[in-house]
Amino acid sequence: RLRVRRRNLTLQNERQYGLRVRVLLVDDHTLFRQGLRTLLEKHGGFQVVGEAEDGRVGVALVEELHPDVVVMDIAMKGLNGIEATRQVRSRFPNTQVVMLSMHLLESYVRQALEAGAAGYLLKSAAGSELVAALESVRNGGNYFSAPVSRMILEGYLETSKAATAEKLSVLTPREREVLQLIAEGNSYKEIAAALKISPKTVGQHR
Repeated sequence: RLRVRRRNLTLQNERQYGLRVRVLLVDDHTLFRQGLRTLLEKHGGFQVVGEAEDGRVGVALVEELHPDVVVMDIAMKGLNGIEATRQVRSRFPNTQVVMLSMHLLESYVRQALEAGAAGYLLKSAAGSELVAALESVRNGGNYFSAPVSRMILEGYLETSKAATAEKLSVLTPREREVLQLIAEGNSYKEIAAALKISPKTVGQHR
């Protein structure tokens, strides 16, 4: 079962932190999330309003908590960070997303940008860089780790690999969800339960 830990805020808390950047952390490693929470709350300019270890739960918490920025991992079971970002940006355009990944891969960066992410940082980045990224995207800008910026500037995002993304784009968001869950070895029944649809519908999507 997915576990979600989020902070219950009273009206007094909301008023107290009203000027802080509201942040939601979505990462499948509990210790890593705790480290991010400590880092951001020590800074003083941020309020971590919730945590999730799965992209699907993360999207649900965006709907519930309305954060300013989501710090999103990419490789997560159930619903990966790319698809979660796409859903967040299409449904909640006022919420920005910063991808935080250990992977410096052109395909990940390209898909993150296409999904609507405003930033992409490597997990090896310094804490001060994450702070700068969150402040930048909150003010309508973009932020990328230096290696990611070099990749973009050198034109890697315009290579022939773009054809792969084009093929994937013909699938609907739900079909991409089903595709990932099938690839992870889930049965039709398990997928149906996770997506709250019938096994027959799962088969149609497949």
